[in-house]
Amino acid sequence: MQYFATMNSPLGPVSLSAHEHALTGLTIGQRASSTTPHPVLTQAMSQLEEYFAGTRTQFDVPTDATGTPFQEAIWRTLSEIPFGQAMSYQELGLAAGVGTAPRAVGGAVGKNPIPIIIPCHRILASNQRITGYSGGEGIPTKVALLELEGISYR
Repeated sequence: MQYFATMNSPLGPVSLSAHEHALTGLTIGQRASSTTPHPVLTQAMSQLEEYFAGTRTQFDVPTDATGTPFQEAIWRTLSEIPFGQAMSYQELGLAAGVGTAPRAVGGAVGKNPIPIIIPCHRILASNQRITGYSGGEGIPTKVALLELEGISYR
């Protein structure tokens, strides 16, 4: 069974989905079409509220991001990047053990089903520039998340 909820955030509405044991999706800028309360969703919303308030730097809500083995390796490694730090696509690929092809790594980052909690916004180009963001309003959303964490970018 899937469960759904929507919360308000500084980025606009955030839609969440979960199954019985873990969060499975987060969409910035959209509302869930229905609401089905569940403890995993309540935990995720509480942690996100704390994150946006500046009192949480790490998430421990259980997640279940399903993709290809390559994508899952990238997403696991994204989850290990500490609050307030960034890395490049090439560094991410090396850390994930999947190689340094920045476009392939970028493609996996862009397909992250649980942004913010799996912090894909912490990935920048090797020159510290923002190259894009697939969540919410795109680059303005990424800028807001980077600024919330005090991550510098050019």
